[in-house]
Amino acid sequence: MGCRKGLLFVVLMLGASCGSREPANIEPVYDKLTGKLRLLKYDSNGDGKVDTWSYMDGTRVVRIEIDMDEDGKIDRWEYYDADQKLEKTGTSRANDGKEDAWVYTGPDGAIARIDVSTNRDGNVTRTEHYEKNALVGAEEDSDGDGRPDKWETFDAGRLTSVAYDTTHRGTPDRRLIYGADGSTRFEVDAAGDGQFVTVKEPAAAATR
Repeated sequence: MGCRKGLLFVVLMLGASCGSREPANIEPVYDKLTGKLRLLKYDSNGDGKVDTWSYMDGTRVVRIEIDMDEDGKIDRWEYYDADQKLEKTGTSRANDGKEDAWVYTGPDGAIARIDVSTNRDGNVTRTEHYEKNALVGAEEDSDGDGRPDKWETFDAGRLTSVAYDTTHRGTPDRRLIYGADGSTRFEVDAAGDGQFVTVKEPAAAATR
């Protein structure tokens, strides 16, 4: 992916420069009214098939769509900010050309956050947080009311707790704690003050 991306920006420099001649494997599309460059269609491997579409605002890259396996479906979406820095990368979890997850990276290039549209409608309902590419926490809006109602924490890839908001108050009132030894503890915060108390109740009640 890095090679293709690097090649693409070289092509952009060649194709978008004033007075330059576009390479044979790139097709520019200009706005008919303003003459401004709007799209670059790029055949990255020279097999005669366009596999990369770069949406432009003149010489500025706005978005790049890539069909990496050339099956006719977009696999990767790249979004760039006003400073031409990669802001986020979209993916299709089902590999069906429908964008439903967005990856954000930190200054070190490691994954910092992933937003997921679990209903695949473009609305983010789950956000995962990462440290050094490892999942450390997540929150999810399972009922679609715009507020998180499920929280997960992880340690070295192991799920350590899941908390639920079963009362729609905006904070968790049920929590399951998973021990490294395989044990499970069920806790309740009935007062909503953040103080959880262990109770002897079936774990399944936490999701009610």
